[in-house]
Amino acid sequence: MSEYTRFSGPPTPDPHDEAAPAMAQAAASPSTPSTSNASSSTRARLSALRTEIGKAVVGQDSAVTGLVIGLLAQGHVLLEGVPGVAKTLLVRSLAAALDLKFTRIQFTPDLMPGDVTGSMVYDASSATFEFRPGPVFTNLLLADEINRTPPKTQSAMLEAMEERQVSMDGSARRLPEPFMVIATQNPVEYEGTYPLPEAQLDRFLLKLVLHVPPRAEEIEIMRRHTHQFNPQNLHAAGLRPVASPEDLAAARAEVATVDVDEAVLGYAVDIVRATRQSPSLRLGVSPRGATNLLAAARAWAWLSGRTFVTPDDVKALALPTLRHRLSLRPEAELEGITAQQIITSVLSAVPVPR
Repeated sequence: MSEYTRFSGPPTPDPHDEAAPAMAQAAASPSTPSTSNASSSTRARLSALRTEIGKAVVGQDSAVTGLVIGLLAQGHVLLEGVPGVAKTLLVRSLAAALDLKFTRIQFTPDLMPGDVTGSMVYDASSATFEFRPGPVFTNLLLADEINRTPPKTQSAMLEAMEERQVSMDGSARRLPEPFMVIATQNPVEYEGTYPLPEAQLDRFLLKLVLHVPPRAEEIEIMRRHTHQFNPQNLHAAGLRPVASPEDLAAARAEVATVDVDEAVLGYAVDIVRATRQSPSLRLGVSPRGATNLLAAARAWAWLSGRTFVTPDDVKALALPTLRHRLSLRPEAELEGITAQQIITSVLSAVPVPR
């Protein structure tokens, strides 16, 4: 487990993850029981996603939690991991467990913007042009290897990600609800790739890193495949919808009621402002990053069974919410400084409200 703990119960810290202590401290915070049976029922159904997705994906509990936080906070998620760590299978399994429409785009250097958003097509029978929707008109859009396509095509998704619509021929066409972009990129292969511009990176709520599974989980993967597991047939694996789009809408409404104290607001702002003062950065976190940090912390608090956000919630979500928004100075990169190290330093320096 790399970024997140599971929905319920104590976390299992990852010794390789610098965010694990913060996650453990957040999970240990006192929980306030839900005052509504309906709220508890909705949370239970979303919490069941981890077990259901586990029928197809071994481990990666933290990534499941991160994707659910993205859905609850109405944000988008960037997945980073080497090939073969089940990024595509994870997203397909999430769509199946939530009964959502899923579309995958393999990004390539020759992909055109219209291949993503759709285009106007001439209809000879009516002698008119009609709009043919592209794959972006879905609930969960997997943008596979997004950094393999030129910026012109990458930017075609900016309006969809920010405005939840596509403008074509003078008309704005709304995207389905819910809508989330889950983009993947390979962290070790950069030949023939186009780094995502800061403006597009800032549109992603979270950046989740999927690591190679530990030995015990890799043995379990091998065992499943020796027992005829087929990743292309999730139904045969026993994966069924355990929550619905209506459950997700109800959960989003409940997350919007999670209370945030003025001191916690100030704490989130102080963390963001501290990144702008780091001598190792040429670009710190924008105000959008601060609002996204708060949105992710509210979703995490709700998943944890609380009706209020604690400073530990903010601290727990700081790394996956902020690390992709930092731009290092060239000299800092040469010294081997990472965004994760800077965020860890900021969290240790900013006073925590009591």
